[in-house]
Amino acid sequence: MKHIVVLSGAGMSAESGISTFRDAGGLWEKYPVEQVATPEGFARDPERVLRFYNERRKQLLSVAPNRGHQILAGLEADFRVSVVTQNVDNLHQWAGSTDVIHLHGELMKACSSRDPQDPRYIVELSAEHWEIRLGDQAGDGSQLRPFIVWFGESVPEIERAAGRVAQADVLVVIGTSLNVYPAAGLLHYAPADIPVYLIDPNEVQVAVSRPVHYIRKGASAGMAELKELLSGLSE
Repeated sequence: MKHIVVLSGAGMSAESGISTFRDAGGLWEKYPVEQVATPEGFARDPERVLRFYNERRKQLLSVAPNRGHQILAGLEADFRVSVVTQNVDNLHQWAGSTDVIHLHGELMKACSSRDPQDPRYIVELSAEHWEIRLGDQAGDGSQLRPFIVWFGESVPEIERAAGRVAQADVLVVIGTSLNVYPAAGLLHYAPADIPVYLIDPNEVQVAVSRPVHYIRKGASAGMAELKELLSGLSE
């Protein structure tokens, strides 16, 4: 069974109504990164940071996977599919994808602010209990914080993601500017002889010297076209 590895970014979820961060009018224009997406910002004003992510979580709970997510999940009927996402939403899983690596954390989880990666203190949030409040404690007694990889923090899942890309028979890049490292560097782990597809309605500069098949469409229309292109590969 052929192995498709997908690198997804904010454009994958935009059609579901999830606000992007870097595009014009994106969240980083309204909320300075250093205030809401750094350990220092959390230390200075934890209440503001918790409120920012509570708002993101509330928005997430009001949307659903789009057709692009659903088509991607459906490819598992004919392929082994691994998704490496920069998104912190769970729309890939909600659509049915079963092998998803979250590079930048997960909005629907909370963790210790003393040791965010300690698995003993990572907790699942739910539609009924989705807010993190000042004073909510992790199992180690520290303030609960969003399970998000902030700027300046290491990306623990990057090695596992690189391993998936190195095993790929087909690489798909969808909805990402490829400007954020270390995620952008994952392309260099792909075997030299595999096809690479890039789905994005906007022009994306790819810093690799290899052929790339561009599909200049959004997530849903782009995934529909990709499915047709892959139809003969599963045999």
